[in-house]
Amino acid sequence: MGGLFLSNTPEARHEQKAFWQLRRAIFRCPYLAGMGVIAGMLASGLAVAGTTVGRAAAVPPKAGSIAGQFLVATDELRDPRFVRTVVYMVRHEAGGAMGLVVNRPVGETPLADLLDRLGIEGKGVSGEIQVHYGGPVEPGRGFVLHTTDYKIEGTQVVKGGIAITVQPEILGAIAAGTGPRRSLLALGYAGWAPGQLEAEIDAGAWVIVPADEALLFNENHERKWERAMARRMIQL
Repeated sequence: MGGLFLSNTPEARHEQKAFWQLRRAIFRCPYLAGMGVIAGMLASGLAVAGTTVGRAAAVPPKAGSIAGQFLVATDELRDPRFVRTVVYMVRHEAGGAMGLVVNRPVGETPLADLLDRLGIEGKGVSGEIQVHYGGPVEPGRGFVLHTTDYKIEGTQVVKGGIAITVQPEILGAIAAGTGPRRSLLALGYAGWAPGQLEAEIDAGAWVIVPADEALLFNENHERKWERAMARRMIQL
């Protein structure tokens, strides 16, 4: 898990402790039992847990959504929850923004056990599934980012062949080999109030770069931030 916490400040040590508490919780709690409850959030509202960037005031949202792109933390961003994170933006509009951190895996859990917790038959299912820290809001809620070759009722296509599903049936499909070609399971998300994200971008805390399937689902998570930052000179 090296490379995720690069500072030895009290704030970073506190975040590291919380990070490992989350990791242990995956193995002892029915963490994803309320997975379907989050569906309403995507349609009707967002909790707020943006980053801490000095006292930057909120500014009106700028024209154009960045949903479907990467939000990459710069070295100006010192909030330990988001240091060197890559966030895939799921939603960005006048009412706020939502994204999932995609480069902080917290561990693996047996897929059969996870299905049993969700009330899905897990007998005969083998293998493990990797779980990611998606952000500080609603850490007990699960989201699956995946390729659009798999869709069920409630699946929302974001952009560029990427979709998000919160219904637990997708995990059963993954176990059965009938799920999406590529996927990423995250717990929690990052959310911003209207204008908050724009203020953080203006303050230099984030850069916006193109997202694609190859980098989003790349399993070399320690280098994902570096590879995303390498795209920062591309004009959008």
